[in-house]
Amino acid sequence: MDILEENYDNYLEHLFINSENVVHRNTSVCYFDCTNYYFEIETEDADYVDEVTGEIFKGFRKYGPSKEHRPNPLVQMGLFMDGDGIPLSMCINSGSDNEQKCAVPLEEKILKMFKGKKFIYCADAGLGSFNIRKFNSMGGRAFIVTQSIKKLSKKLQQAVFNDFDYKLLSNDSPVTIKNMKEFNRHKKENLSLYNDIAYKILDVENAVDVGLYEEKILKNGKTKQVKSKAIFKQRIIITFSRKMMEYQRKIRNSQIERARNILKYKNVDDVKKGPHDVTRFIKRTSTAINGEKAIDCYEIDQSVIDNEEKYDGYYAVATNLEDDAKNILDINSNRYKIEECFRILKTNFDARPIHHHNENRIVAHFMICYTALLIYRLLEKKLDNYGTHFTTENILETLRNMNVTNTQDLFYTATYKGSQVCSALNGLYGLGLDKKYYLPKELNKKFKKILK
Repeated sequence: MDILEENYDNYLEHLFINSENVVHRNTSVCYFDCTNYYFEIETEDADYVDEVTGEIFKGFRKYGPSKEHRPNPLVQMGLFMDGDGIPLSMCINSGSDNEQKCAVPLEEKILKMFKGKKFIYCADAGLGSFNIRKFNSMGGRAFIVTQSIKKLSKKLQQAVFNDFDYKLLSNDSPVTIKNMKEFNRHKKENLSLYNDIAYKILDVENAVDVGLYEEKILKNGKTKQVKSKAIFKQRIIITFSRKMMEYQRKIRNSQIERARNILKYKNVDDVKKGPHDVTRFIKRTSTAINGEKAIDCYEIDQSVIDNEEKYDGYYAVATNLEDDAKNILDINSNRYKIEECFRILKTNFDARPIHHHNENRIVAHFMICYTALLIYRLLEKKLDNYGTHFTTENILETLRNMNVTNTQDLFYTATYKGSQVCSALNGLYGLGLDKKYYLPKELNKKFKKILK
């Protein structure tokens, strides 16, 4: 494992180059996301000082923001994926590091692997900072990242909620958000509208530092060196979905009902609170008369509900591409595949618990997990190209069950039964793995064929 970690970059590049011999890699779009892996330890790794150089080295397993809200030290995995859901490269960082800082360094390594090939960077809002967008506006690259509407400037928010210039995504015909919210979705003639999306495009320009200086003449005739600014252009595509609006309101209504039950049956102060917890709908009012001790009163805060409802159904994507809005939204919609990669690692491949504490062994552990994910995704892609699609569970269950037993050193007996996945693998690789009995020489030939 130490040797594996020492050759980290070369190993990942080797996997990418040789994977192209298995399937064609669709690198026109590169998706990026991060996830956390926690450790069953009580304290994080301490920082330490090199006795010779005096350099401070940061501990690896650190406390950080966890999506599972676990109070355990973490490490962070960043993963790049191509347009077909097949991994491109990864990085492992300390759990306390800001995930946005790992995107550009890993992307620079991918640029070397691609040898200058252009691509589109696609990620969610948490990995779409201004610096990341600026980096992907150079060298012929582009970006597509989700954009929080709540974090837009007041001017842009006014443009979002201004009910003009919206069009239907299906045919570009004019539509109003008012009509999208109010039409009777139960009528058969409105079904297509219910499944459609309204959109508008906002053009945004920002002045950015390009790292150059120019001379500016002051009023007194003197000159001064000032930083040059360049205009950074991007488009924000705003969409509205009636179906999404109803889904979000259904979720919120159930949360409001839970908040009402807390007021009715529990002590509010004993309930765990958080920014996205149901207690956000509960408002506390303290009143005191003539210097007496204040009395707390709790009630549902309607203003919080109204503010959240304002954004229901809306979604935004920022990009520097001039492509058709539908194409951009289609590219962005494939981000689910990278979440699927993380699910496969954590659920199907049991990437944790991790029985290591040295940093190099931890990194090597995830290199092995990454290799397994890459091999699986390549196999899945080959099966899809063959014309058959199976779930992750179907494929892995078939592979794990394909065992044989030695029968008196004369032949091997299959302990598994035929399946659709097995038949597809036979058709794809011509291995003839659907037999009941195998001679030793026959199996050896099959192994050699697989390893070629």
